[in-house]
Amino acid sequence: MLPFLTMVLLFFIVPMLYMLISSFTSASTGITVEHYKNALTDSYILQGFKNSITLSLLSAFIALIVSLLSVYTIMRFSESLREKILILSNLTSTFSGVPLAFAFIILLGNSGLFTLLFKKWGVDFSSSFSLYSWSGLLLVYIYFQLPLALMLLYPIYYGIQDRWKEAASLLGASPFVFWWKIGIPILLPGIAGTFSVLFANAMGAYASAYALTASSYNLASIKIGSLIKGDIFAQPEFACAIAVLLGATMVSAMLLNEWFIKKSRKDLAQL
Repeated sequence: MLPFLTMVLLFFIVPMLYMLISSFTSASTGITVEHYKNALTDSYILQGFKNSITLSLLSAFIALIVSLLSVYTIMRFSESLREKILILSNLTSTFSGVPLAFAFIILLGNSGLFTLLFKKWGVDFSSSFSLYSWSGLLLVYIYFQLPLALMLLYPIYYGIQDRWKEAASLLGASPFVFWWKIGIPILLPGIAGTFSVLFANAMGAYASAYALTASSYNLASIKIGSLIKGDIFAQPEFACAIAVLLGATMVSAMLLNEWFIKKSRKDLAQL
């Protein structure tokens, strides 16, 4: 355990404490809460949080729905085919960041492969879709959320036992009634947990969004990066304050999700 605890200390706890302390310090005034006041009153910062939360919620929800249907279909395949699909999902889940953005630019950019092909076929979607806008970001976010959602949702389907389906069928329940009354309530805690992970994964995403939009689209993570590297001049303490607020948003969402999971399990136990 010693090497693991050392890594946790050096690469998680120490940076987190440094970030928290830096958010309350200033080179000119010492200890201060001015960074938090500025972050909570700056309309541009608040808009970045709003955009990040909206993008994260929407991409997580769409990825969750698509993955639920996909896993339900995969469970009907043979064991060997399921293993191959999971291996592919595992590989694609690591394909993110700048390489993912570059791949989308090659395919759907202004001179991308599919963009030119569709123009050749008489279909020009440039007026309604741009890879470098909100819709393009949403598409990229959904893409890197899908493999993660699939791998997280796949195990929870094993909680549905075949004898429950048989018992429900003998009592006259249709497949829809079974899933509505039995299947979904059993899966609900796992679904809620998966949604929480997807939300946090999207909120912390930086490289893909920056590679596509640079600073042209306002996201909290991109603003933190611009303050640290100093597009105009560096403000690392202000960036730390925004990062703390971003982390607090993610933790609050996960705590709310944990409360919902416990409540769902408690309600399920009373059935």
